[in-house]
Amino acid sequence: MQPFVRRVRRVPRLFSTNAPVNGFNGAVGNTPLIFLEALSKRIGAEIYGKAEFQNPGGSVKDRAALGIIMDAEEKGSLKPGGTVVEGTAGNTGIGLAHVCRARGYSCVIFMPDTQSEEKIQLLRMLGAEVHPVPAVPYENPKNYNHLARAYAEAHSNSVWTDQFDNTANALAHYRTTGPEIWKQMRGDVNGFICATGTGGTLAGVGKYLKEASHGSTHVWLADPPGSVLTSYVNSGGNLFERTGSSITEGIGQGRITQNLGEIVKDLSGAFTVSDTKSVAMVYELLHSEGLYLGASSALNVAAAVELASKLGKGSRVVTILCDGAYRYQSRLFSLSWLKSKGLEHAIPEDLQKYIVLP
Repeated sequence: MQPFVRRVRRVPRLFSTNAPVNGFNGAVGNTPLIFLEALSKRIGAEIYGKAEFQNPGGSVKDRAALGIIMDAEEKGSLKPGGTVVEGTAGNTGIGLAHVCRARGYSCVIFMPDTQSEEKIQLLRMLGAEVHPVPAVPYENPKNYNHLARAYAEAHSNSVWTDQFDNTANALAHYRTTGPEIWKQMRGDVNGFICATGTGGTLAGVGKYLKEASHGSTHVWLADPPGSVLTSYVNSGGNLFERTGSSITEGIGQGRITQNLGEIVKDLSGAFTVSDTKSVAMVYELLHSEGLYLGASSALNVAAAVELASKLGKGSRVVTILCDGAYRYQSRLFSLSWLKSKGLEHAIPEDLQKYIVLP
């Protein structure tokens, strides 16, 4: 017998406004909420993904980039003709580069040299000055975040946007992403879960949903291997255990950022999602849902499935579809790369037809 799933009322996709929007900035946000039908039927719960890959810059980080820059303008720290500097694993930099082009600023990005070549090339195509640097822990003064701050301090009319500890990041999601989800779900959200890099999305959305639901929405953190956050959350703030590493980019942490600090004490729990599960979900989403998504998005969906199983049949769980697979296709769909990571067997045999790159 097929597992019961509440029938989702199908409504036509409507434009978010009845008039043209004002440039790139006006196009950020108001993304669709996608019901993941095949997965939901399989587990007997309702899984929804907020389609942040449909932001004009292609990722959830467009919201943080716009929110942080507008906050700097309002405070007077960013003046006309100025330079925006950030340390980023990629997508925030892409969002910042777009917003800088739209608002007349220069953009300088420091990023770990472990990031995909597609991201680095795109940043340069958008006019950003990119400095790939060795990936070292945050405690190391050569960490890309510290190098970005030092660059801004050394150049006049420059501002370091500090995405990890600038809570304008979380505020952007509290003001936009959270209310959008609540409205789209018609005020019925049992659980929200996503991975975190800066903590802005989880904190902003989680805080809003907690308030709107009067505390009834469970907010969980999903973690890749190599991050300390699962151990921290589940130990009540006592442990910072780091084991392993992950293929995912831009998520996981070795500390509690100020953005994450906005929600961490109110989280219901956390768990780690293996790279094997994340990569398998990349292919499953492509095959069964027609969605071409990156590994972080796939990790979030795998985590949403696990959370729905914890919450029980008929539960309604929302997660974030961070970005598409286009920025990672040379890795995720390459047989040689998958073999180099020991992940070629993570993909079910009937889905290996999607591995089209050598």
